[in-house]
Amino acid sequence: MKDVSEQAVLRAVAAMHDRMGEQLTVDDMARAAMFSKFHFTRIFRRVTGVSPARFLSALRLQRAKDLLITTSMNVADISVRVGYNSVGTFSWRFSRSVGMSPTAFRRHAGYTQSIHPHFEWRSGRSSSGQVSCQVRLAEDDGQQLIFVGLFSGRIPEGRPVRCAVLQQPGWVHFDAVPLGAWYLLAQSVSAESDGAAADVADRAVSVATYGPLTVRADSKVTADMVLRRSSALDPPVLLALLDARKYALSQAQHGSAALRDRVGAAA
Repeated sequence: MKDVSEQAVLRAVAAMHDRMGEQLTVDDMARAAMFSKFHFTRIFRRVTGVSPARFLSALRLQRAKDLLITTSMNVADISVRVGYNSVGTFSWRFSRSVGMSPTAFRRHAGYTQSIHPHFEWRSGRSSSGQVSCQVRLAEDDGQQLIFVGLFSGRIPEGRPVRCAVLQQPGWVHFDAVPLGAWYLLAQSVSAESDGAAADVADRAVSVATYGPLTVRADSKVTADMVLRRSSALDPPVLLALLDARKYALSQAQHGSAALRDRVGAAA
């Protein structure tokens, strides 16, 4: 039954790709999957972790990312191409999900140099809760940076409440995690940026998801995540990817500055 469900979801995802500029409804997707609307929605969420509408929205933004860095189309035309009637709505949703505006994303070739956590979460309910996670790779794919973040939803978008960057698989620890339910989301980032565009749609990215996990006052949550190559059934990674080389350079410069400070203090 699992294979039947996955094949049905793949048919729906293919329809999303083919008809991205249209106002695709859940009924349309259910027909493509060859399931009733009720069963389709339930199966789709079980297989992908998100609703069909949410998955389609993420695919649209992923396609927009691709077009921004592989074509010279203007933002207004791209917004129409991916199914938005309003360029203002498109720009707002893109900025909120990706972490930078469409024009900034294009200017930086799809990369961001840093990802900052959202420490002041909207609930304002801080805690002494801790989350620890062991991050492993299913196979060595030559990728050196691993981004790990705590998000409110199943799709890595917007600002995480806590995040870290690992230069190799291992443990990551988050302290003072806000109370609530969170998803641990991880993605590997290629070290072979070399000035090339980052977020083309067919770019291989390794991902892992754990959750939802519930953080209560003074709780200590431990998780284990294994990153594997993403597939068509995984929701797209919307958060702009780190530029591995620039990140490594900034870390080296930071370390050199810290060393100079220590030497100066000793002198």
